[in-house]
Amino acid sequence: MKKITLILGTVAVALLAFTPQKSNTYTVNVNKSSVTWVGRKVTGEHAGKIKLASGNLIADNKTLKGGNFTIDMTSISCTDLTGEYMEKLLGHLKSDDFFAVEKYPVSTFEITKVTPLGKGTANITGKLSIKGITQTINFPAVITISGKTIVAEAKKVMVDRTNFDIRYGSKSFFNLGDKAIDNDFELNISLVASL
Repeated sequence: MKKITLILGTVAVALLAFTPQKSNTYTVNVNKSSVTWVGRKVTGEHAGKIKLASGNLIADNKTLKGGNFTIDMTSISCTDLTGEYMEKLLGHLKSDDFFAVEKYPVSTFEITKVTPLGKGTANITGKLSIKGITQTINFPAVITISGKTIVAEAKKVMVDRTNFDIRYGSKSFFNLGDKAIDNDFELNISLVASL
């Protein structure tokens, strides 16, 4: 009888050891988080910021498991121009030639897979939706989970705008010479989330 009790006790301990950790949902602090963009063309580049509207990150046992965030496309700004030139660029970016923000005021990203790479880094795969079109993208990120806070940072995330039907100025579709705009634009993402 003692042997059976010992075996049952050992099995119970083993089962408890392999019980999945509870996942926690961390809320993204939109004021502490940031998204910046860089768009390049043959003759130079422009850069700016976009505000986050909301977001969540999901983690268990100090491991990122998933999450999502929403970007307020109406907030797009330019940091390298001022005055009339800045207003002209922003008006163009918000128009149907680019992001059509009146019709599509938000863009979203949903994490579908997190592949640990070691030393606090992971490859993030997810669904990016811009102008109502969803495409899968992936990129490396640095993930820091400390106490009740997660910081997730991804630099130089390259997005091919033509996959989202943004073809204006693309040399893939038009012969524009030195007026061509690169298909890829760069995003730098820093998310700060807490319980």
